[in-house]
Amino acid sequence: MSEDPLRRPHVWLPGSSDPPLLLLHGTGGDEHDLLVLREHLAPDAAVLSPRGTVSEQGMARFFRRLREGVFDEDDLRLRADELAAFLTAAEQKYDVPAGSWMAVGFSNGANIASALLLRHPESLAGAVLLAAMVPFAADGPEDHALAGKRVLIVNGDRDPMATPQQTSRLAEQLRRRDADVGLLSFAGGHTIDAGVLPDIKAFIEVGRAN
Repeated sequence: MSEDPLRRPHVWLPGSSDPPLLLLHGTGGDEHDLLVLREHLAPDAAVLSPRGTVSEQGMARFFRRLREGVFDEDDLRLRADELAAFLTAAEQKYDVPAGSWMAVGFSNGANIASALLLRHPESLAGAVLLAAMVPFAADGPEDHALAGKRVLIVNGDRDPMATPQQTSRLAEQLRRRDADVGLLSFAGGHTIDAGVLPDIKAFIEVGRAN
């Protein structure tokens, strides 16, 4: 018998507005780290915030890496599949329309979100990718699997990991599958910049209006 996907530690906060937010923390975070973003981005939205199930020297992550900046892509595929199963179970338990999530992920959380988009396009309505890198070395197919899905990549222009080259390549991978990709940069490094939160809120609100 397979393990219940909802055994993964997570926080669920009910809400009255769409889209529901899927919050995905960075390395060393947990299911509580990004909850404060709800107040800034969509105070009335439902929120699902899971914890990464991989431990790296005691720090929670969503997938393994071989070293800093080099992902274990086999494990990334496996963990993206597990996260998709978790979302399906959460939709049933919390009465959320299938595939309606707007993922908001930071760093490791952004990378699992983009991997989820590429492997399970049906799982998400869109994503805000903060300090995001390219999840898979190969570009993957050119098709229409992400048509109608909106993605905002938000990277600092001095980020040593999520570099401008990473940003451009990630945007291209998503556009190959017909995602509507926007880019937002700020003067900073590998962090969440408070100054861009109003722009992210506006991005989410456009999706709500549609």
